[in-house]
Amino acid sequence: MAKAEGPSYAAIVKDVEAGNFLPVYCFMGEEDYYIDKLSDFIAEKALKAEERDWNFDLLYGAETRANDIINIARQYPMMADRRVVLVREFQSVQDKEALAPYVKNPNPTTVLILCHKHGKLDSRRTLAQEIKRQGLLFESKRLYERELPAFVTAFMTREGKSIEPSAVQMLCDHVGSDLVRLEAEMRKLLLALPEGEGRVGASLVEEQTGISKDFNNFELQNALGTRDIYKANQIVKYFDSNPRSFALPATLILLFNFFSDVLVAYFSPDQTDDGIAKYLGKSTWVCRQAIIPARRKYAGSKVLDILSEIRKTDAKSKGVGGCKTSHGDLLKELVFQILH
Repeated sequence: MAKAEGPSYAAIVKDVEAGNFLPVYCFMGEEDYYIDKLSDFIAEKALKAEERDWNFDLLYGAETRANDIINIARQYPMMADRRVVLVREFQSVQDKEALAPYVKNPNPTTVLILCHKHGKLDSRRTLAQEIKRQGLLFESKRLYERELPAFVTAFMTREGKSIEPSAVQMLCDHVGSDLVRLEAEMRKLLLALPEGEGRVGASLVEEQTGISKDFNNFELQNALGTRDIYKANQIVKYFDSNPRSFALPATLILLFNFFSDVLVAYFSPDQTDDGIAKYLGKSTWVCRQAIIPARRKYAGSKVLDILSEIRKTDAKSKGVGGCKTSHGDLLKELVFQILH
């Protein structure tokens, strides 16, 4: 899940579910998804529906000063155990450090939630230090591409469903690291899942997203990993004939990460399938699909050459050296270099 300063996303959710609320929370960082999820979740759990009219205040940073937040946070709840003050766009509050004295001595019946997007508080300043002492400071960082499959699987598990590994890879490849959009796509899949069906498959992803389950980056990776020349060339031909079906930058990132994993697999102390999977921090299924076959099919020196070729292709795709070759032709050249 998200990398965080302090407790993890899951730990915070579990604590709130248990009815444990802190007087101040600050959710900050580059990944909006977790900031919005946590702030909305706490605001919803802290008050009953009938208590919200009198005990919930929503403020926006661009229109708010620290003293406005303090004046509202010091008020006591009406016919409820607590009040909630949610400040969105806290990064736009000009005098935010002036909030530090309140945080040092917060109203115990107020839950103050600060949402600081596109950056973070200076941990050396008084406000951040006081939030750490009295409440919780959570930094939400963007997930790496390799962390997306675990995010998808965990989401489906929470929804009481499972998802085929191939469907996971198709979805991650199609959407990328935009977690808000990724969740929206997963919810669309859940709505389309036939009643009584507990597993999302590659066919459903194909049907709902328009991605071909046979011709996509994930299948190209597997074809290259197993050195299946016919299948790899089929996929490249499909991409070239359907330019909207692939984006070369995304393909290059996927292949670079894949062959980097293949290179790292050579250094695993335990060369069994499970040992390599554990060393790479991936599931055994994912490793068996292409990483382990690739380790057997390609010498280490060849993998280094492949990584170099991917870098060169990336540079060419950006026009370096005056290159005007189409993305489809660049991919053809790269795949030929990989396979031969």
